[in-house]
Amino acid sequence: MAYFDAASTEPLHPAARDALLAALDVGWADPARLYGTARRAQMLLEQARTEVAEILGARPDEVAFTSSGTQAVHLGVLGVLYGRRRAGRHLVVGAVEHSAVLHAGGVHERDGGTVETVGVSLTGRVDPAAFTEAVSHPGTALACLQTANHEVGTLQPVEEAAAACRAAGVPLFVDAAQSAGRLPIPQGWSVLAASAHKWGGPPGVGVLATRKGTRWRSPYPEDERERRRVPGFENVPAIVAAATALRARVAEEAAEGARLSALVDRIRAEVPRLIPDVEVVGEPVERLPHIVTFSCLYVEGEALLTELDRAGFAVSSGSSCTASTLRPSHVLEAMGVLTHGNVRVSLPRGVSEGDIDRFLGILPEIVRRIRASVGVGG
Repeated sequence: MAYFDAASTEPLHPAARDALLAALDVGWADPARLYGTARRAQMLLEQARTEVAEILGARPDEVAFTSSGTQAVHLGVLGVLYGRRRAGRHLVVGAVEHSAVLHAGGVHERDGGTVETVGVSLTGRVDPAAFTEAVSHPGTALACLQTANHEVGTLQPVEEAAAACRAAGVPLFVDAAQSAGRLPIPQGWSVLAASAHKWGGPPGVGVLATRKGTRWRSPYPEDERERRRVPGFENVPAIVAAATALRARVAEEAAEGARLSALVDRIRAEVPRLIPDVEVVGEPVERLPHIVTFSCLYVEGEALLTELDRAGFAVSSGSSCTASTLRPSHVLEAMGVLTHGNVRVSLPRGVSEGDIDRFLGILPEIVRRIRASVGVGG
């Protein structure tokens, strides 16, 4: 099986596996206690916090660990909205934000707030001028912009958006789940969320970073853990493994990122050449190195995924968070491109050129068969 769904979950990095096993033996105790084994767990937790903070461009005391990237998003968005109620109740979001951001916006609306959605171009990029105009709206409490899109890989103008937010006195929430460990974190964010399983850490570890001076109040009941930002017992072994994976990923990304990007360039060029009526979407240059999405006319995405799975390829189709419900991708809808028959190929570290050869070799025949089954030739 060739695994082409790294945008959903990157396989566990070997360094993270070693760190996790070691930390299970020495980091299992409650880091809030005072006896020796607990102090050891606390030391491991704080060392991991320092390593993650350095890579994200934050201070260690600005970083908290959550149980997932989704929880980090919800805490980040709702926490700032709660903390800045006196400043206003208006939220600005990009149209292609992750569903976790949009769902938090839905909670805000049901609580009496307002949400303004900034549209995107055909390639999925937010217009900086439109974003600037939106954040200048009186009473804006928070703006949200991802570093890069999780479905099509398009990079967003985060630093331009940050400058606009700074001028308007509005904090900027940045979802860095897809780019952390792969690209440098853009400057100017106020609150940032990330997820360890996206960079080869274990699942169940998210990161919430909140800049000093950003007004934030937990939407949950108060808890003493993680500087009162995140309730619940810290999973110290998994956090240690997550920090180890992030450090290892950053160290190897200069070479591996360039290699993956070249493989993606090949897919972007070859798929429309080999298969008629195919639309490759997203920014061709200003993009993540490992993601490419394309849509095949007259083909149902679920049928295509099933056939690719039988042929030995694990890929995703449509929104990674809504594919099981058969709903169209809100990202592709916002871009104004085909929302059916789409495949997101996201390459993990270590994928071989032979896997790409095999994928490009079998894909045209699979598409032809599916089209023929619904009476479409060619």
